[in-house]
Amino acid sequence: MSMWITLVEAPALATRLGAPSLVVFDCRHDLANPGLGLEAFAAGRVPYARFLHLDDDLSGTKTGRNGRHPLPDPDAFVALMRLHGVSDTTQVVAYDDSGGMYAARLWWMLRWVGHEAVAVLNGGFAAWRNAALPISTDPPLPLPPGTLVRKPGVATVDADTLLAHLHASDMRIVDARAADRFRGENETLDPVGGHIPGAVNRFFRDNLAADGRFKPADELAAAWQAVLGKATPAQIVCQCGSGVTACHNLLAMEVAGLSGARLYPGSWSEWCSDPARPVALGSA
Repeated sequence: MSMWITLVEAPALATRLGAPSLVVFDCRHDLANPGLGLEAFAAGRVPYARFLHLDDDLSGTKTGRNGRHPLPDPDAFVALMRLHGVSDTTQVVAYDDSGGMYAARLWWMLRWVGHEAVAVLNGGFAAWRNAALPISTDPPLPLPPGTLVRKPGVATVDADTLLAHLHASDMRIVDARAADRFRGENETLDPVGGHIPGAVNRFFRDNLAADGRFKPADELAAAWQAVLGKATPAQIVCQCGSGVTACHNLLAMEVAGLSGARLYPGSWSEWCSDPARPVALGSA
């Protein structure tokens, strides 16, 4: 049976629903209304799906200095996945209704703890609904505990490392936020506007076609090659406001065949919490 490691289409997922080797997670969320995802889950979801909350399940404890969505302890995250029935042989699929904005966070986190068989439903819940596939309101069935083992996974970069490499030729920072926030305009989520000096802007929604699905791999590759310039994928560090939409850019790079980029989990919300760190404004 094939393993999905980036994206999966709705009809393909439908053929494997109910298989003991598959766990589907609903990651729907709204930053302005954190309870909306669970409400949407209760109103209708992919059959057999289980709900994960961005703030409660896919983030750790905030200190005021580690960003709005710090990573949880990796062992605690592995334990949570086991409670949901995930083992080393489990195919995980994540979806949302925001173009993969939140599902990509779970995709990246599982790769962070060394689990390869994880994919995002391309087009999310809208693609599932538009394909006239079944929608459930039944409570999720209990699953036997999984046996997922934490293994070495994708790497991260911290603020001190970024600070030491600002403007260096061996590291290129890519910011996934909208262009106005990158420039320091219309900032409503964080107390300081602007971006990390030397960063370039690649809005995560530019990875998507008009129907909310990811653009074809060759189209993504061409666009991302322009972002990389002379840098290799391994020299790329992706960040955003809080380490969530940066994962969308990392997923797009994987779809494009450009593996090896890293995440700065704390992202802008962590960076700007220390007034000693430099801030850039404008488009450069």
